[in-house]
Amino acid sequence: MKKRITAIVLALFCLLMSSCLAMSKESKADLDNELAQMVGDTGTKVPGLGVIAFKDGKEIYSSFQGSAIIDSQNPQKNHPFTRKSRFRVASVSKMFTVFTIMQLVEQGKLNLDDDVSKYLGFTLRNPHYPNTPITVRMLASHQSSLRDGKIYSIPPQMGLQEFFRKDGKFYEDGAHFAPAGQEPGKYFAYSNLNYGLLGTIIEKVTGERFDQYQKNHILKQLDIKADYLPSNFSQKEFKKLGAVYQKKDSAGVWNEKGPWRATQDGYPQGQPAKDTVALQNPYAENFQDTYSLKDYVPGTNATVFSPAGGLRISCEELSHALSMLLNDGTYKGKQILSPASVKTMLGREWIYDDKTKNGNTYGGTILSYGLGIYQMDGKSTARFCKDTEIDLVGHTGEAFGLLSMLAIRPNTKDGFVYIMNGEAIEEDEDARSAGKFSNNYIWEETIGDAICRNVFVRK
Repeated sequence: MKKRITAIVLALFCLLMSSCLAMSKESKADLDNELAQMVGDTGTKVPGLGVIAFKDGKEIYSSFQGSAIIDSQNPQKNHPFTRKSRFRVASVSKMFTVFTIMQLVEQGKLNLDDDVSKYLGFTLRNPHYPNTPITVRMLASHQSSLRDGKIYSIPPQMGLQEFFRKDGKFYEDGAHFAPAGQEPGKYFAYSNLNYGLLGTIIEKVTGERFDQYQKNHILKQLDIKADYLPSNFSQKEFKKLGAVYQKKDSAGVWNEKGPWRATQDGYPQGQPAKDTVALQNPYAENFQDTYSLKDYVPGTNATVFSPAGGLRISCEELSHALSMLLNDGTYKGKQILSPASVKTMLGREWIYDDKTKNGNTYGGTILSYGLGIYQMDGKSTARFCKDTEIDLVGHTGEAFGLLSMLAIRPNTKDGFVYIMNGEAIEEDEDARSAGKFSNNYIWEETIGDAICRNVFVRK
């Protein structure tokens, strides 16, 4: 009898707990409706979107709407946006690069405060600060004094020194170095090139190609079949690849009433040839030729794999990384990162100081930065929730029309991921792209606030 009562009590407890964890029908319906209103064809509408939200360590909400692939001539052939649709998630990729960096630190194969010259095979210094070493930590926290210029991903047969030598093909009159007054280790300026160097360091330390090492030592551990190269997907996985869209024609002219144009991963002729890569340079879209990787030498130029933004991954797969971060580096019982490594990533390596102006805040959207992750404090201009103070830490992605995010709430097991795969109007140049209560874009504000209100605030 006692056992029976205990079983009943446990069952009731479990039922009560699951009901506490679940969203109310009203909250779910309201969030479904708000997200549905974001999908459309003009203005601030998007072609497709996906959201997965966690509360107390468990997935309690998901929604996938609109199209992953658009056939403007035959709309009935559009591919729906699903939880398994993959997209080039832009800068959310950076945290995956740092996952590997932290694993290698744990293994004693590199040190965050080592001079990167030790790994690159050549001496790298900002000419304005020739006696100041640039460290791995500085690269990961964007305090290296390196800058993107117009091009930060270069052909596989070329070495990284082409960016930094005065006679280098991509020197750009020194555009890859910060000017005097922006000392390494003391000034923050976001730079994708930093992560191209981190990818190259990973290759130097491991002896493997960046994309292959990531797949074997990070993605596989997280049950993720994502890839940096569309050409290397199996046929089955390639079919899950969605495109990124803008209402901009090939000449760069925006027309929100015109057709959607695929800016990334639209493949009308089918999958690219195996082991080929298309360079990705959002600041120079005309410099995106396709190259063979047949003779690529690991450790010479991982910018070609876009460690800063080239990961093709789904909402479902991003939620695996979210789960890992929420559980101190553990995913399904596997220790991917140590709790100390996760804590280091989430910490603040750089904090903006308004008195000394020690960095570029990008309009108040980045006010502090860790390692591959940054903080969006609930009272700041970087916030994602309008009327409730909700702190977030994670990373956003924005490139070629895509907007994405993976974020957790510090000191909780709450978080979310989202992907939006297109924009009908031009960011910054069109006033409608500006947020209304923060300095984020209107798309980011709308989706972030809707998630925060309906998942984290409402009961």
